[in-house]
Amino acid sequence: MSSTEQISQLGVSTTNRQIIKLAAPISLALLIPQLSFFTNTVFLGRLGERELGVNGITGVFYLILSMIGYGLNSGMQIQMARRAGAEDKKGLAQILTNGAMLSVMFSLGLMLLTLWFVPLLFGYTLHDNANFGLSVSFVYIRVWGLPFLMLTQLLCSFFISIGRSRLLIWGSLVATLVNVLFDYLLIFGKFGMPALGFKGAAVASVIAEIFYCATMVGIFFREKLYGDFPVVNFRVFDIELSERTLAVAMPLIVQFMFSIGGWLVFFIFIEHLGEQSLAASQVLRNIFGIVGVGTWALATTCNTMVSNLIGQGRRRDVMKIIMKISRLSLIYAVAVCALLLAFSHEFLAIYSNDLSLINFAIPSLRVIVLATLVMSLATVVFNGVVGTGNTLINLTIEVSCVASYLVYCYYFISVKHSPLYLCWGSEFIYWITLLIASGLYLKSGRWKGKEI
Repeated sequence: MSSTEQISQLGVSTTNRQIIKLAAPISLALLIPQLSFFTNTVFLGRLGERELGVNGITGVFYLILSMIGYGLNSGMQIQMARRAGAEDKKGLAQILTNGAMLSVMFSLGLMLLTLWFVPLLFGYTLHDNANFGLSVSFVYIRVWGLPFLMLTQLLCSFFISIGRSRLLIWGSLVATLVNVLFDYLLIFGKFGMPALGFKGAAVASVIAEIFYCATMVGIFFREKLYGDFPVVNFRVFDIELSERTLAVAMPLIVQFMFSIGGWLVFFIFIEHLGEQSLAASQVLRNIFGIVGVGTWALATTCNTMVSNLIGQGRRRDVMKIIMKISRLSLIYAVAVCALLLAFSHEFLAIYSNDLSLINFAIPSLRVIVLATLVMSLATVVFNGVVGTGNTLINLTIEVSCVASYLVYCYYFISVKHSPLYLCWGSEFIYWITLLIASGLYLKSGRWKGKEI
């Protein structure tokens, strides 16, 4: 089947088959980088508890930067999916081209801000000077991959919008293989490469992001998508379109900053409890990556399908598709969480051979596993709200949820110095409030008629 035939109909249906067809490649595209993240954590765990723990802080900080890019590109994805539902290929191509220019400018500004801000942030919040030095040096290297990451996010959003999510797999596979290879070579100094230790993980990640971006650009041209989506016709930066894009995206950007920023505050609080708590929390963070492979893929699918259905004028089907995807997400989460509960010790032993660290982390692991069941529903329902295009509502919901989360963290971690498993109970607060608030908004019907 030719490229033109495959994308001649850009509208989506609401069947389970269509949901899985769109979500399965996204899941695989998410799973492959999780293997890289898993390998990275295992390698750093062999260097010591300090490196493993600091990786948690720097990892969450860089996640904030990547989620700012994700927020920008989610705004463009909503617009592209809406154009896809309306079969407006030229309009979609214009958003893609203008979005690439906007992403580059945005990422360069974010890089400069990060290089100035990071020493101030970590200098004020981290108690251990060694942790401060490692964190700053890591971020100073890692941030150079940001422009490539944001362009990759944009291309992934484009492929999802036109129903070609399977193409994401190849870029993800290339990036993961490159990342794992250079992690091994540069962390430990193998085959004549310098042994950079913790910094080696940062260099490897930047190299991988460059390869990822190059692969996705190559796929766009190899598939000859420029024929159906004439990106070369839109070479001038469109300020008016950019303003419309930012009007949709800015609430999402701030929303993601609040969401992941809350997690950064959590890890900073945990750093004050000592190296063992920080190292254990870094390992436990991987659970969200494991469960999130399917859940976030279904949530992204929900976002795209809701916007696409609205573009088709099928608002009556929106609640139906959100309920279908929510059920699939819960089924997936129950299956994965059952395995994690059954093999808790074995799972933790992968990351560290320190028996005391493993035993220390198991009660918290059980708490997190249960929290992810709520997450599996909340993430999908919340992305249903994102797909309606009323991103100011998303921001309002997110700020309220993060505020509740931070109050819990402050009281149980900073004030009470509670056991780690009680500290991680903050996840229940966040996901339950997110699920309730998103569900109430969708049920109200106030999202109908929103134009983007």
